[in-house]
Amino acid sequence: MFCNYDALPVRRLQITEENLIEEFSKGNKAALSYIYDSYSAALYGIIIKIVRNEELSQDILHDVIIKIWKKRNHYNQSKGSLYTWMLNLTRNHCIDYLRSKANRNDLQNREISNFVYSLESNRKFDPQHIGLNELLKKLPEEQQQIIQLSYFEGYTQKEISEDYNIPIGTVKSRTKAALEKLRKIFNHG
Repeated sequence: MFCNYDALPVRRLQITEENLIEEFSKGNKAALSYIYDSYSAALYGIIIKIVRNEELSQDILHDVIIKIWKKRNHYNQSKGSLYTWMLNLTRNHCIDYLRSKANRNDLQNREISNFVYSLESNRKFDPQHIGLNELLKKLPEEQQQIIQLSYFEGYTQKEISEDYNIPIGTVKSRTKAALEKLRKIFNHG
Protein backbone atom coordinates (compact mmCIF):
# COMPACT_ATOMS: atom_id res chain seq x y z
CA MET A 1 0.00 0.00 0.00
CA PHE A 2 1.35 3.45 -0.96
CA CYS A 3 1.31 6.20 1.65
CA ASN A 4 1.13 9.80 0.57
CA TYR A 5 3.10 11.68 3.24
CA ASP A 6 2.13 15.03 1.75
CA ALA A 7 -1.49 14.33 2.60
CA LEU A 8 -0.77 13.71 6.29
CA PRO A 9 -1.55 16.62 8.62
CA VAL A 10 1.52 18.49 9.78
CA ARG A 11 1.87 18.53 13.54
CA ARG A 12 3.63 21.63 14.74
CA LEU A 13 5.96 21.27 17.65
CA GLN A 14 4.64 23.25 20.59
CA ILE A 15 7.41 24.88 22.52
CA THR A 16 6.33 26.58 25.69
CA GLU A 17 8.52 29.03 27.52
CA GLU A 18 8.69 26.53 30.37
CA ASN A 19 10.03 23.79 28.06
CA LEU A 20 12.41 26.23 26.44
CA ILE A 21 13.76 27.40 29.80
CA GLU A 22 14.20 23.82 30.99
CA GLU A 23 16.14 22.78 27.89
CA PHE A 24 18.10 26.03 27.83
CA SER A 25 19.09 25.61 31.48
CA LYS A 26 20.26 22.06 30.76
CA GLY A 27 22.59 23.39 28.05
CA ASN A 28 20.64 22.03 25.10
CA LYS A 29 22.08 23.77 22.04
CA ALA A 30 18.81 23.26 20.17
CA ALA A 31 17.19 25.57 22.73
CA LEU A 32 19.87 28.19 22.04
CA SER A 33 19.22 27.82 18.32
CA TYR A 34 15.49 28.30 18.93
CA ILE A 35 16.22 31.39 21.04
CA TYR A 36 18.42 32.81 18.32
CA ASP A 37 15.82 32.17 15.61
CA SER A 38 12.98 33.56 17.71
CA TYR A 39 14.57 36.50 19.51
CA SER A 40 17.65 37.69 17.63
CA ALA A 41 15.70 40.19 15.52
CA ALA A 42 14.22 41.83 18.62
CA LEU A 43 17.60 41.86 20.38
CA TYR A 44 19.24 43.33 17.27
CA GLY A 45 16.58 46.06 17.23
CA ILE A 46 17.47 47.04 20.80
CA ILE A 47 21.20 46.98 20.01
CA ILE A 48 20.94 49.16 16.90
CA LYS A 49 18.81 51.72 18.77
CA ILE A 50 21.47 52.02 21.46
CA VAL A 51 24.68 51.67 19.42
CA ARG A 52 23.50 53.30 16.15
CA ASN A 53 26.01 51.42 14.01
CA GLU A 54 24.89 48.50 11.87
CA GLU A 55 28.22 46.67 11.59
CA LEU A 56 28.98 47.09 15.28
CA SER A 57 25.43 46.00 16.18
CA GLN A 58 25.94 42.71 14.37
CA ASP A 59 29.14 42.08 16.34
CA ILE A 60 27.43 42.98 19.60
CA LEU A 61 24.49 40.67 18.80
CA HIS A 62 26.97 37.81 18.40
CA ASP A 63 28.59 38.73 21.74
CA VAL A 64 25.18 38.98 23.44
CA ILE A 65 24.09 35.54 22.22
CA ILE A 66 27.29 34.06 23.62
CA LYS A 67 26.76 35.96 26.89
CA ILE A 68 23.17 34.67 27.11
CA TRP A 69 24.43 31.11 26.63
CA LYS A 70 27.21 31.48 29.21
CA LYS A 71 24.92 33.11 31.79
CA ARG A 72 22.00 30.73 31.28
CA ASN A 73 22.34 29.43 34.85
CA HIS A 74 21.88 32.98 36.18
CA TYR A 75 18.37 33.23 34.77
CA ASN A 76 15.74 33.22 37.54
CA GLN A 77 12.25 32.53 36.26
CA SER A 78 10.68 34.04 39.38
CA LYS A 79 12.15 37.46 38.51
CA GLY A 80 10.65 37.69 35.02
CA SER A 81 10.31 36.14 31.60
CA LEU A 82 13.23 34.77 29.63
CA TYR A 83 12.67 37.45 26.98
CA THR A 84 12.85 40.26 29.55
CA TRP A 85 16.02 38.76 31.03
CA MET A 86 17.62 38.59 27.56
CA LEU A 87 16.57 42.20 26.79
CA ASN A 88 18.13 43.40 30.04
CA LEU A 89 21.36 41.48 29.33
CA THR A 90 21.43 42.99 25.84
CA ARG A 91 20.78 46.54 27.02
CA ASN A 92 23.38 46.29 29.77
CA HIS A 93 25.95 44.83 27.38
CA CYS A 94 25.39 47.74 24.97
CA ILE A 95 25.72 50.31 27.74
CA ASP A 96 28.89 48.62 29.03
CA TYR A 97 30.30 48.66 25.50
CA LEU A 98 29.51 52.35 25.01
CA ARG A 99 31.30 53.14 28.29
CA SER A 100 34.31 50.97 27.46
CA LYS A 101 37.82 52.04 26.49
CA ALA A 102 37.48 50.02 23.29
CA ASN A 103 34.50 52.12 22.19
CA ARG A 104 36.27 55.38 22.99
CA ASN A 105 39.28 54.19 21.01
CA ASP A 106 37.04 53.15 18.10
CA LEU A 107 35.38 56.57 18.15
CA GLN A 108 38.73 58.35 18.21
CA ASN A 109 40.01 56.18 15.38
CA ARG A 110 36.89 56.85 13.32
CA GLU A 111 37.18 60.59 13.94
CA ILE A 112 40.85 60.56 12.96
CA SER A 113 40.11 58.42 9.91
CA ASN A 114 37.34 60.77 8.83
CA PHE A 115 39.67 63.74 9.24
CA VAL A 116 42.57 62.07 7.45
CA TYR A 117 40.45 61.01 4.49
CA SER A 118 38.95 64.46 4.21
CA LEU A 119 42.37 65.88 3.43
CA GLU A 120 42.85 66.56 -0.27
CA SER A 121 46.19 64.77 -0.23
CA ASN A 122 46.34 61.17 -1.41
CA ARG A 123 48.84 60.38 1.34
CA LYS A 124 47.58 58.78 4.51
CA PHE A 125 48.51 60.35 7.82
CA ASP A 126 51.47 58.74 9.54
CA PRO A 127 52.81 60.10 12.85
CA GLN A 128 56.31 59.48 11.48
CA HIS A 129 55.71 62.17 8.84
CA ILE A 130 55.82 64.83 11.51
CA GLY A 131 58.38 63.07 13.67
CA LEU A 132 55.99 62.59 16.58
CA ASN A 133 57.75 59.51 17.93
CA GLU A 134 61.08 61.36 17.90
CA LEU A 135 59.55 64.25 19.83
CA LEU A 136 58.14 61.90 22.45
CA LYS A 137 61.57 60.30 22.93
CA LYS A 138 62.81 63.68 24.17
CA LEU A 139 60.50 63.43 27.18
CA PRO A 140 61.30 61.59 30.43
CA GLU A 141 59.98 58.02 30.41
CA GLU A 142 57.17 58.71 32.91
CA GLN A 143 55.87 61.56 30.75
CA GLN A 144 56.14 59.45 27.58
CA GLN A 145 54.01 56.80 29.27
CA ILE A 146 51.31 59.30 30.30
CA ILE A 147 51.15 60.85 26.80
CA GLN A 148 51.09 57.41 25.16
CA LEU A 149 48.25 56.20 27.39
CA SER A 150 46.13 59.34 27.27
CA TYR A 151 46.54 60.49 23.69
CA PHE A 152 47.23 57.29 21.76
CA GLU A 153 45.42 54.62 23.79
CA GLY A 154 42.42 56.66 24.93
CA TYR A 155 42.79 56.39 28.70
CA THR A 156 41.38 59.11 30.92
CA GLN A 157 43.58 60.53 33.66
CA LYS A 158 41.45 58.72 36.24
CA GLU A 159 41.90 55.39 34.41
CA ILE A 160 45.67 55.89 34.21
CA SER A 161 45.71 56.63 37.93
CA GLU A 162 43.70 53.53 38.79
CA ASP A 163 45.22 51.09 36.26
CA TYR A 164 48.85 52.06 36.87
CA ASN A 165 48.57 52.93 40.58
CA ILE A 166 49.77 56.50 40.05
CA PRO A 167 48.17 59.26 42.15
CA ILE A 168 45.79 61.38 40.05
CA GLY A 169 47.74 64.54 40.94
CA THR A 170 50.92 62.95 39.59
CA VAL A 171 49.15 61.98 36.37
CA LYS A 172 47.93 65.55 35.92
CA SER A 173 51.29 67.14 36.69
CA ARG A 174 53.14 64.72 34.34
CA THR A 175 50.65 65.44 31.59
CA LYS A 176 50.99 69.19 32.03
CA ALA A 177 54.78 69.03 32.17
CA ALA A 178 54.93 66.77 29.10
CA LEU A 179 52.67 69.06 27.07
CA GLU A 180 54.70 72.12 28.06
CA LYS A 181 57.95 70.41 27.01
CA LEU A 182 56.41 69.25 23.73
CA ARG A 183 55.12 72.75 23.06
CA LYS A 184 58.61 74.21 23.63
CA ILE A 185 60.25 71.53 21.48
CA PHE A 186 57.69 72.06 18.75
CA ASN A 187 58.00 75.85 18.76
CA HIS A 188 61.77 75.99 18.94
CA GLY A 189 62.66 72.92 16.90
